[in-house]
Amino acid sequence: MSGHSKWSTIKRKKAKIDAQRGKIFTRLSKEIIIAARNGGPDPAGNMRLKTAIEKAKEANLPNDNIQRAILKGAGGGDGANFEEFAYEGYGPGGVAILLYVATDNRNRTAGEVRHILSKHGGNLVRRVVSVGCSLRRV
Repeated sequence: MSGHSKWSTIKRKKAKIDAQRGKIFTRLSKEIIIAARNGGPDPAGNMRLKTAIEKAKEANLPNDNIQRAILKGAGGGDGANFEEFAYEGYGPGGVAILLYVATDNRNRTAGEVRHILSKHGGNLVRRVVSVGCSLRRV
């Protein structure tokens, strides 16, 4: 027997599964918010939003959550203001790395990326803002 109470075993397993689903739902919601902000709230005219919604439906994200994320991205509702940009850096052995990042806090993200790269023998070179298809230095 694994323990006295069968419910405690079920409760632990359910908590672990719920935490994993919550992490996935959060990531998919952020992607929907960013897509709606960049291309508009209409999935017919915004392929990135349409793809994000399809991924969310595959992961069984509730329709209410999808609509709320689209509303946040379109400007309605309250929520964090996510920005997308890229970092250039060098990893261990001088390997060039281009990191695409979506965050609500630029300063915290810059410090975290710099720390991760330096911890593993690399360094951060500069932040690059993505504009359409081209990249420009900042």
